[in-house]
Amino acid sequence: MNRREIVLGPIVHVLGARPNFVKAAPVIGALRAAGAEQAVVHTGQHYDARMSEIFFDELGLPEPDVNLGVGSGGHAEQTAALMIGLEREFIGRSPALVIVYGDVNSTIAAALVAAKLHIPVAHVEAGLRSFDMTMPEEVNRRLTDQLSALCLVTSPEAVGHLADEGVPVSRAHFVGNPMIDTLLANLDAFDTERVRAEHGLPERYVLATMHRPANVDEPDTAAALVRHLHGVADLADLVIPVHPRGRANLLAAGLDAHDRVHILDPLGYIDFIAAVRGAAAVVTDSGGLQEETTILGVPCLTVRPNTERPITITHGTNRLVTFEEVVPGVRKVLESGARAGERRPPLWDGHAGPRIAEVIMEYLGE
Repeated sequence: MNRREIVLGPIVHVLGARPNFVKAAPVIGALRAAGAEQAVVHTGQHYDARMSEIFFDELGLPEPDVNLGVGSGGHAEQTAALMIGLEREFIGRSPALVIVYGDVNSTIAAALVAAKLHIPVAHVEAGLRSFDMTMPEEVNRRLTDQLSALCLVTSPEAVGHLADEGVPVSRAHFVGNPMIDTLLANLDAFDTERVRAEHGLPERYVLATMHRPANVDEPDTAAALVRHLHGVADLADLVIPVHPRGRANLLAAGLDAHDRVHILDPLGYIDFIAAVRGAAAVVTDSGGLQEETTILGVPCLTVRPNTERPITITHGTNRLVTFEEVVPGVRKVLESGARAGERRPPLWDGHAGPRIAEVIMEYLGE
């Protein structure tokens, strides 16, 4: 019996980490409006309630049909556990299509399993490239795009990257950025004053997030990073929600040993973006936060040698910095007081979800 002779099941969304939830919400909503049958598989890659469950509540996502509860582990261990659990789910559900998001281990695991079961894959946020193969995320996103029947692209340069790698143009669709759909849909909920009051934050602060392995995994590197973050705190209060990854190393290096460093537990989506919205500047190594600050007009300093989101650089809201450039960069932003304008990158207009749904429904109709 070939695939065309069996009754296909739902569209299955595979979600594993905070950025996946934010991107998936408008896609799930648009497909629901189009009448599609859907299922949500939460892999449990982010298993802390503040890193996952709260996002389902705040973003109006449906309760997951299953939570695989994979949790943390080394790349091989985690990816293997993901593949075992996802294979069982896909065989049981016989999806018409598997939708994956971003570049986490859940993404590549789902793409590999689906490809070997001859289930088509749609990759939301396809074509982004840092060209740094030392980053696990770069490996994940490149391989996922090669396995995907639909490459759903968030920024124009990504189409060229896919073409350079031999992805047929018929598989690439420039649809815009669903993460921005979620941001724009919740603008009225981002109450900076409430978050300041609840967490005892000052009127003027710099917000930081740090979790990349290259920045936090090695104790010596984490200690150097902390020295520069303390330098930022000498200029302005520093608010840092500490990601579970790297927490031990950063605290061991004395992150909390400065009077103007405010350490918070991970925040839910609404509170976190409200805190970002009120910041004088953001210092980060996150990918998605480079995009969110671009829309909010908050100057962003990205502590990485490269970015898979160069449109945030050319747009003028983001700048790549070394450890040594963090303090001078923050000082410059604080002295200028500059904020970005209202202009947005192409198709970052709040309607990516419906465009994605249209591409998917047309594909399934064929």
